[in-house]
Amino acid sequence: MLNHPMIVFAGSGNPALTGAVCSYLSINPGQATIERFPDGEKHIKLDSEVRGRDCFVVQPTSHPVDENLVELLIFLDCLRRASADRVTAVVPYFGYARQDRKDAGRVPITAKLIANVITAAGADRVLSVDMHAKQLQGFFDIPIDHLSAEPVIIEYLKKKNIKDLTVVAPDVGNIKTASRYATALDGELAIIHKRRLSGKEVLFEEIIGNVKDRNVVMVDDMISTAGTICGAAQMVKKLGARRIIAGATHGVFAPPAVERLQAAPIDEIVVTDTIPVHEESLQVKNLNVLSVAELLGEAIRRIHMNESVSSMFAQR
Repeated sequence: MLNHPMIVFAGSGNPALTGAVCSYLSINPGQATIERFPDGEKHIKLDSEVRGRDCFVVQPTSHPVDENLVELLIFLDCLRRASADRVTAVVPYFGYARQDRKDAGRVPITAKLIANVITAAGADRVLSVDMHAKQLQGFFDIPIDHLSAEPVIIEYLKKKNIKDLTVVAPDVGNIKTASRYATALDGELAIIHKRRLSGKEVLFEEIIGNVKDRNVVMVDDMISTAGTICGAAQMVKKLGARRIIAGATHGVFAPPAVERLQAAPIDEIVVTDTIPVHEESLQVKNLNVLSVAELLGEAIRRIHMNESVSSMFAQR
């Protein structure tokens, strides 16, 4: 057990993950009461003493996004006003990350707004996993540790000892990620060129690389409505791919993802527990959920001990 004044609190967004993190750290989770006023407002009271302590609050801003975000902000303010020495917002899944630029006139850059609000609420630093774009780290004016779940997924896939493997990047934005997977898994690399028609429609135009008679792994940072991953799976299947495995850090599974995944020619879907898997998502066939609890727990330990977090990924 750590003998230092560290305490980890669980928001209501993913308490199971927080429990697993605390088990890794051999500590008990911090105690807090989260209630609602009759009009729906949330109220948080810390039941654990936090004065002078190094505090972490684990809260993904996944569905319901705004509710989980507001709860995180209230938690941060509560810890700051209770005289915590340092407050770290552990946001395994960072919502609003896709709104990171002005891609049309008269629209906000919401990811920057959320970064500002988290800072204003009292966070001294942020810990997150596979943000939609790495440059989002620059939106924060406080230190941020950006983890990757790649080692967790790669370790799982290595144990499967997949032969005749081709790692497919479902779009050009994932070329570097797919290349790292291909190197780690000793497979070939293929790239799909797609054109997004709308938030729900994607047109797949061509593929660079060979997938005929190959086992395919496709990786992305998230599966949201599943339009990209399912369209890519249909394309490689038509071109003669054998077994298809789809992997992503965040299983968002927004409608109509479940229906699309059920109908797609995907043999296995691998996600992590940055977002809790709800009952509807469990209907997805051959869904495997890997845990990032040890990854987050080790990062929290290193932050608390003022050790390097980036060295966790040095071998990569």
